[in-house]
Amino acid sequence: MKIRSNTHAKKISMLACIFTQTLLVTSMAQAAEAKPKIAIFSGPTATIQNNKPLITSNKAREQYGLPLHKDQWGDVTADWPRYQRLAAPVTVYVEQFTAHPLEADVKELYAAPDGYVNSKGEFSKTKTSDADKPVYAITLKPEDGLYALPYMGRQVNGQPWEGVSTDPKAPFSQSRQTFVPDGSRIFEEIERNGGEIYSKANYDFYRAVPAGGYTKGLPKSKRTDVGDGDIAAEKLGENFFSYGPYAAAQGRSKMATSVNYVQKAMNSGKYAGAIWLEGSPSVENTSYWLSLMVDTKLPLTANSAHRSRGEISPDGDANILNSINFILSKVWADEQGRNQLGTVLVQDEIIYSAREIEKGDAHPGGYVVTGGYGGIFGSMTAGAYLTNVPTRKHTWKSDVRVTQLPTSINGQVKRNGKFETVSVTIKTAEGELLPSAIPKVSLLKGDTWFDDDGGPNPGNEKGIIANIDQLLTYPLAGLVGEGTAPYSSMSASQDRALEKAVLNGLPVVKTARGDASGLVKVNPNNLFIEGNNLTTTKARLLLTGAIMKLGPMPRAADPEHPTTAETDAIKKKISLYQEIFQTH
Repeated sequence: MKIRSNTHAKKISMLACIFTQTLLVTSMAQAAEAKPKIAIFSGPTATIQNNKPLITSNKAREQYGLPLHKDQWGDVTADWPRYQRLAAPVTVYVEQFTAHPLEADVKELYAAPDGYVNSKGEFSKTKTSDADKPVYAITLKPEDGLYALPYMGRQVNGQPWEGVSTDPKAPFSQSRQTFVPDGSRIFEEIERNGGEIYSKANYDFYRAVPAGGYTKGLPKSKRTDVGDGDIAAEKLGENFFSYGPYAAAQGRSKMATSVNYVQKAMNSGKYAGAIWLEGSPSVENTSYWLSLMVDTKLPLTANSAHRSRGEISPDGDANILNSINFILSKVWADEQGRNQLGTVLVQDEIIYSAREIEKGDAHPGGYVVTGGYGGIFGSMTAGAYLTNVPTRKHTWKSDVRVTQLPTSINGQVKRNGKFETVSVTIKTAEGELLPSAIPKVSLLKGDTWFDDDGGPNPGNEKGIIANIDQLLTYPLAGLVGEGTAPYSSMSASQDRALEKAVLNGLPVVKTARGDASGLVKVNPNNLFIEGNNLTTTKARLLLTGAIMKLGPMPRAADPEHPTTAETDAIKKKISLYQEIFQTH
């Protein structure tokens, strides 16, 4: 009986051990699965992805017999180490107590050094003279990642690099790029600088509308972004978009590209959220565009920077870190876990609404909120904290999100003086937004003091007339007219000319200039869509989405003499547009 009891006990013990190990393995697997992943999208002209030009170090200049880099007073400048990768392991000796000025003050608290280096630079395990320096022996390996080291690169003619090119007037093909092709290198450097971002989440990098490009292409094996196959040779202004001496702006078709990249990633089920990186002047508009168009219940944030990487206190890294913390905090979630804020910009430790944010000045903290009602959702200074939640429709609630747009819609084109109805395909069978579907929307600015003396003369508004003529060559198009605050008032001649645009089938939105605090009052008796408290550029984005959903206005047979039935039909269509502008 005793033997049986021991055997039984051993079996129980063994089963318990197996069960414990199984639980441990399961727990570890769950922990690995539980680590969130965030999608990072590279947008255009992004200072947050830009670097100060690499300058040949004095170490290289000494080695190759070149004049040393000096300041304006003739003093030799200190080298600025840049992150680079080792090709082979190397052992370096670091003097003990040099990481902080007061380490030596409490040296009795420290373990002994690894050895000593004498005046000849020779290492020994033991101290041989009072002049020997205590050191740590460190073996650096390629697999360690980036290390800050003197930049040794020179021009092909052996001369040092002083800027992006050999000649300020040199063509782009003879210059170096300063923008990174995707966010992976930035995240690696943030991690190396102590950001600890990889202990928070994993990341996938997408080159949606990037600022840097591979002009010679890139094989699949070397890609650091998410994508299939090799990257073909890319062209500035077609595949990537930068500012500076080789500036190239993205075209309207890239509005579709941005939506498709984000929507596909958010539909994948792989991500806890996404971050969009773009230039500070334009990120305010792209973030609102994504908030209108992307159908997702996950958090979307955007970041920019006012200082390039490499300048003192670049603000971009902290903004990215705060975006990560915001996504992981889940303060954005409602009771059902859905994003209740839409797209936000996390800038300078403030959580801004993409709808209301605007760049006021080119310095950290230079963003302002527009519209007079809200615009700031909370703070990141002591962890993510919300102070209010918007009532506006966005992302998964937006009426113009890509999933709510029709597959096709009828547009109109004026050819040889005659109007033709044309079918415009909005989305592919897979639901992706087509670049050719993005409407052409123009911006106009008005002034109540603009008219000549006498009665209104809309025929004298040659600029508006020319704009209308151009827009009528696009199947989907519209205008946004900016007037005085808060009534969006323009001169009588300008208003009459814009009415002609509406009678020709073009939807027209009226907004108030600047950062008007009041809402533009809805006037059901005119032929315009009132832009609520949106800025003109934000109204253009909402109108772009609304046109793809609702199409052109009913056109009057004779715009000079519309019938009551025709104007009533237009007002009925305007009411549909107005509902979108009142709620988004």
